[in-house]
Amino acid sequence: MSLFVLVSRIKNNYLYLQLCIRIAEYGIERKVSTYGDVYSYGIQLLEMFTGKRPTNDMFHDRWNLHNYAKMSLPDSVVEVVDPILLREVEETSVDASSNKSDIGIQKILQCLTSIIRIGVSCCVELPRERMEISNVVTELHRIRDILIRTRRR
Repeated sequence: MSLFVLVSRIKNNYLYLQLCIRIAEYGIERKVSTYGDVYSYGIQLLEMFTGKRPTNDMFHDRWNLHNYAKMSLPDSVVEVVDPILLREVEETSVDASSNKSDIGIQKILQCLTSIIRIGVSCCVELPRERMEISNVVTELHRIRDILIRTRRR
């Protein structure tokens, strides 16, 4: 596939610019860096938890998956999280008693907020401002532990 064909398939100029920035991250300093991998991981997290792809038609100009998720923090995450995930949270909580259910839902929503925050932190514009992958792992383990404790109740 020629470069011209590849470029013509990219939906808009902003996506093209983002692609060029990511390629440049790997080549400017002429050394391999994990910053690009952290960026990709952040985008993957946001894709999984929002159900949106970076190439979604709703994203254009400077409006992208990162900004979409970022604008939801900290109080509106429910509006960007994939409705299928929210439906599963509601279905799981129906079986529990009312009080335990409310506490469980709040914990799950706090965890979803933390996950979206991690995704946003991993894909900030400047590579050196991105979350360190070791901190990502630590945070995700903490979230996992909270969810396991919530489920056991």
